[in-house]
Amino acid sequence: MAEYKLELKGVSKSFPGVKALDNVQLSLRPGSVLALMGENGAGKSTLMKCLFGIYHMDAGEIYIDGEKVEIKDPDDAMEKGIAMVHQELQPVPARSIAENMYLGRFPVHKYGPLQVIDHKTMNEETKRWLAQLGLDFDPTALLGTLSIGQMQCVEIAKAVSHNAKVIIFDEPTSSLSDKEVEFLFKIMNQLRDEGVAMIYISHKMDEIKRIADDVQIMRDGQYIGTWPAKELSIDEIITKMVGREMTQIYPEHHHEIGDVILDCEDICSIHSRSFQHVSFNVKKGEIVGFGGLVGAQRTELMEGIFGIRNLSSGTITVNGKQVTIKQPKDAMKAGLGMITEDRRGTGIVGCLSIKDNVGITIYNKHLKAGFVLDHPTINKIVDDSIQQLSIKTPSMQTLISTLSGGNQQKVIVARWLANDPDILIMDEPTRGIDIGAKHEIYEIMENLAQQGKAIIMISSEMPELIGMSDRIYVMSEGKLTGEITDRNDMTQEKIMSYAAQY
Repeated sequence: MAEYKLELKGVSKSFPGVKALDNVQLSLRPGSVLALMGENGAGKSTLMKCLFGIYHMDAGEIYIDGEKVEIKDPDDAMEKGIAMVHQELQPVPARSIAENMYLGRFPVHKYGPLQVIDHKTMNEETKRWLAQLGLDFDPTALLGTLSIGQMQCVEIAKAVSHNAKVIIFDEPTSSLSDKEVEFLFKIMNQLRDEGVAMIYISHKMDEIKRIADDVQIMRDGQYIGTWPAKELSIDEIITKMVGREMTQIYPEHHHEIGDVILDCEDICSIHSRSFQHVSFNVKKGEIVGFGGLVGAQRTELMEGIFGIRNLSSGTITVNGKQVTIKQPKDAMKAGLGMITEDRRGTGIVGCLSIKDNVGITIYNKHLKAGFVLDHPTINKIVDDSIQQLSIKTPSMQTLISTLSGGNQQKVIVARWLANDPDILIMDEPTRGIDIGAKHEIYEIMENLAQQGKAIIMISSEMPELIGMSDRIYVMSEGKLTGEITDRNDMTQEKIMSYAAQY
């Protein structure tokens, strides 16, 4: 029996202007979990896409059970026992769980030249695979009736149904609740006991220490090394990832807090089960955190204030003047900006360049003769943003979809900085990005606060809330259940006590 279930040797991959992978290796033992770690842009996802046949390697070799193989495309990868659970799920919510499980490989009845989907067999097989993972879902139920975490579990069952012996998990917990994370780990431990080998990509250090047997570090497209997980502390992992010691993740607070700039009174959603009777304020130069559990309606509240959702009542006052916000352009005119939670879904425009993604909010401000874009001015604004935020890219004309998650997030920040809002709402600003990129986002937030900007930060990460906030509001089921004004009182226990109130 081969020592390694999977080996990659000498893998290199280049894109125009960027060498994404440079002679990278990987070794995965049977029945183990290998945590693949590195900053955004380190090459982790590119390496996995080469393994899964999405990208073709410029150089390198792949070995499964000691035998050299070639993987032409994802179908070929799955035939060879490799499956991938992607960070960004692509479900078909209007179809059943079984149909999503067997998409592209439906069992059929043949009637001469006609082929009819065998729903009975498909439903029975789906129920069997789900049961194997302890999932009690009705195969005929619409996938859209499940939570994100449950959809993630269906995706894992789909991978197992291919009889996969190697499963790649790419940021699987970025949208999961704590309870759903626990269930995912239970499934992963079960798969490990059955001899399945897994590659786990995550930026959450506590998860890595819990689930991983080995840790492989990549940096700038190169292989740094592999170590038993139990031999590395979290600080050592961070140091190896970023190539330097990070003594303080959260910057010191040097910003001065001024007068109230945003005052929201008795804000109510038109939907009775959403946010109701919420009142809060934010001051100039202040970072205000919003905490709460999944379903607390924090995002929905901010979308209501920004004009994405309809309000039934309430008043919004900016700089002492009451404003009416019915759509996002009203909010922008009042001096608000909003970085949304779903970077790929509602943040970036993947088919456009960095320049267009930054410029989309300011093109109407920089026109010659009223209708011709002033490209020299726009180019300078975008180039200054790339330099100021240290966005790693060959040029401003590069498609944003080719950037790492951390760099995509910086482009979205640059978009709103170009619009120069007085109040910036940041919904999960560091979700899915590495520790180094997080630190850079925190530095940007501190600099904005020093400029007198007011920042509202929604975060599900307690240390982030505590480390960055001057004040914390906590929500539960659409209601404001607590406010913490003293930084000395900001503890995970206190936040959770407010988050659990109904």
